[in-house]
Amino acid sequence: MIRAIRACKTAAEERAVVRRECAAIRAAISEGDQDYRHRNMAKLMFIHMLGYPTHFGQMECLKLIAAAGFPEKRIGYLGLMLLLDERQEVLMLVTNSLKQDLNHSNQFIVGLALCALGNICSAEMARDLSPEVERLLQSREPNTKKKAALCSIRIVRKVPDLAENFMGSAVSLLKEKHHGVLISAVQLCAELCKASKEALEYLRKNCLDGLVRILRDVSNSSYAPEYDIAGITDPFLHIRVLKLMRILGQGDADCSEFVNDILAQVATKTESNKNAGNAILYECVETIMGIEATSGLRVLAINILGRFLSNRDNNIRYVALNMLMKAMEVDTQAVQRHRATILECVKDADVSIRKRALELVYLLVNDANAKSLTKELVDYLEVSDQDFKDDLTAKICSIVEKFSQDKLWYLDQMFKVLSLAGNYVKDDVWHALIVLLSNASELQGYSVRSLYKALLACGEQESLVRVAVWCIGEYGEMLVNNVGMLDIEEPITVTESDAVDAVEVSLKRYSADVTTRAMCLVSLLKLSSRFPPTSERIKEIVAQNKGNTVLELQQRSIEFNSIIQRHQSIKSSLLERMPVIDEASYLAKRAASTQATISSDKSAAAATPGSSLKLPNGVAKPPPAPLADLLDLSSDDAPATTSAPSTAPNDFLQDLLGIGLTDTSTAGGAPSASTDILMDLLSIGSSPVQNGPPTVSNFSLPGQAETKVASVTPQVVDLLDGLSASTPLSDENTAYPPITAFQSATLKITFNFKKQPGKPQETTIHASFTNLTSNTFTDFIFQAAVPKFIQLRLDPASSNTLPASGNDSVTQSLSVTNNQHGQKPLAMRIRISYKVNGEDRLEQGQINNFPAGL
Repeated sequence: MIRAIRACKTAAEERAVVRRECAAIRAAISEGDQDYRHRNMAKLMFIHMLGYPTHFGQMECLKLIAAAGFPEKRIGYLGLMLLLDERQEVLMLVTNSLKQDLNHSNQFIVGLALCALGNICSAEMARDLSPEVERLLQSREPNTKKKAALCSIRIVRKVPDLAENFMGSAVSLLKEKHHGVLISAVQLCAELCKASKEALEYLRKNCLDGLVRILRDVSNSSYAPEYDIAGITDPFLHIRVLKLMRILGQGDADCSEFVNDILAQVATKTESNKNAGNAILYECVETIMGIEATSGLRVLAINILGRFLSNRDNNIRYVALNMLMKAMEVDTQAVQRHRATILECVKDADVSIRKRALELVYLLVNDANAKSLTKELVDYLEVSDQDFKDDLTAKICSIVEKFSQDKLWYLDQMFKVLSLAGNYVKDDVWHALIVLLSNASELQGYSVRSLYKALLACGEQESLVRVAVWCIGEYGEMLVNNVGMLDIEEPITVTESDAVDAVEVSLKRYSADVTTRAMCLVSLLKLSSRFPPTSERIKEIVAQNKGNTVLELQQRSIEFNSIIQRHQSIKSSLLERMPVIDEASYLAKRAASTQATISSDKSAAAATPGSSLKLPNGVAKPPPAPLADLLDLSSDDAPATTSAPSTAPNDFLQDLLGIGLTDTSTAGGAPSASTDILMDLLSIGSSPVQNGPPTVSNFSLPGQAETKVASVTPQVVDLLDGLSASTPLSDENTAYPPITAFQSATLKITFNFKKQPGKPQETTIHASFTNLTSNTFTDFIFQAAVPKFIQLRLDPASSNTLPASGNDSVTQSLSVTNNQHGQKPLAMRIRISYKVNGEDRLEQGQINNFPAGL
């Protein structure tokens, strides 16, 4: 039959052969053929492995099992394990046969029954047959004891309540000499520990002596060819015993102390030049890290991992890096000693090792070694592979932001990264750099000069170009006049024309990138105010984009040209330097944006976002608030939290709560819930067409949803030469009186409302929280939930600490969009959590007194 099937050239031929064979087997079954029954079952098993249905032969398995001879039983049990599983009802019929065979005088038939039971045992069979298996654990035959122990593992997994019946037998098996019995017994002990706490305590008291004896015997035993692998005695038994020691010693100081000596002996005596020896050493290190080991033993374990890092085998180095990452939680100082070796692994040819080593280096960084490690990584950035630069750049930027106490060092490192890998620097990183520059008035001159030199040397790095042209536009006169020189600098000669040249070159080089070109145009516009002699030349450069096919650039070119040509009287005030941005506010919004993953058709519930991000000047932000299931949201009209931001792991809340949320992401993928403060800095973006002349101040980044416009002079400027003046915007703030949204004996919440003109569905709510008690509230978190037809966004609170006795209040903004405005009123459930003297408090309520028309 097998030859006939293998000779088939097509699937159709094979099916025909199988059909013929199955028909012949059916005929033999119906005739009750005794002689060929076991051969027919063997054929059926082969056909089953090819994927054809063989259910008609199941009863034949039971008949073979009930036969007297060993050959028939062997095929019967093999068919039983292949053709049936524990879900088949017909399996109930075999229980009695199994019971008889477990009590058979022939050890080989007993072995067949144990093997079958260990593979297909159901919970009912486990309860019925466990006494027979317990008895067989005391058998004289090592093979029978081994198979009984493995069968016991299956029984304990299926019915954990039976674990106590096997505890005594498992401990007694640890005294056997046969290695097969020992490995099975150790596995059984490990399974008992998982199944029952009572078993775990029992084995801690009774089996540690046996385990230590086993390890000592196999470590010191002479050469035995039966168990030898590459000169090491039975590494499989070594590893199983070490795993069981880890289970027993975890969280138990007495057990850990008992096994300390033998673990030290295994760690020092095992050869590390063989793969089997390395496997034992790795498991030994895992055990040392998993129990309450002494500090000296942990140092020994970490030193073994350090030796692994010098191994030529990439697999051994990879597992060593993985284990060192776990060891960081136990003994950071011991891992630090291998910092140089780990740094070498960052430069490894294998990409998996490079990535794992980089993650470990990131964990190793602290205030003491941040500068030296950053220097090493920056030096490597220059020669690293293109595929690796993305990860490496992100880690360096994160380290610099997290550990910089010195703004000058922070700027130097960021300038180096921008010069070497500016194309890999994420937008939020260079945005943060610009925010820092706007705050560091004493370093602005140094920064613009450094960036100018870097721009001339590395003009192909996109993020570097953006930061450099922004700085040249803002601080161009510092560049030309060498203002704010530091001791470490040498004066450079830069003319006004040179500064304009640098921006013009960048404008032409990045003809395909709208954001960079828009920033170059803004920079040129500002330079026309800083350097009046260059105005005509700048006007010509800007005018070249009047016919640009990109509307964003065309509009800027026309507007900027109009400012340079016709509005000299307001140009100096219009183009003055950007106001200083609050770093804490920016980093809070940035932390919110990194946590937000919001899609247009899904939403998630989240608490008010926070961040533990550390500013370059050392100011720490509060940690992020935990996500919480706010309220019982079981009904269809139940409110749903849509506080931004939310993270992907909480998507399950979307299905549970049916939360609807508007798409707050822009075309570029950045969530608008955390709209960048740089809107106020750069004001580059296409603004919606207005009915009247816009009053222009500072220009924001391109690609943003709308332009933030602020007037700096009382007069209205006609920028586009011909648009009529618009009617003044009406003030709708007074239409909705403030309300007391919630008041208890401890807390009062007041809501003030503000409407945007022309957007009746949208409401901005300013919430004010007042503490009525004499105790300060810490870890203050406000959460809100709304019905499905309402979208809600929560901005970060002004603080997470609420002073006592109403001395001060915490404020927070909420943006609400009522999609059924005019049909259904606003409704909201709220939940407030905080701590008083370290004790958690929780208050919640429902707000139904919103003014009409919201």
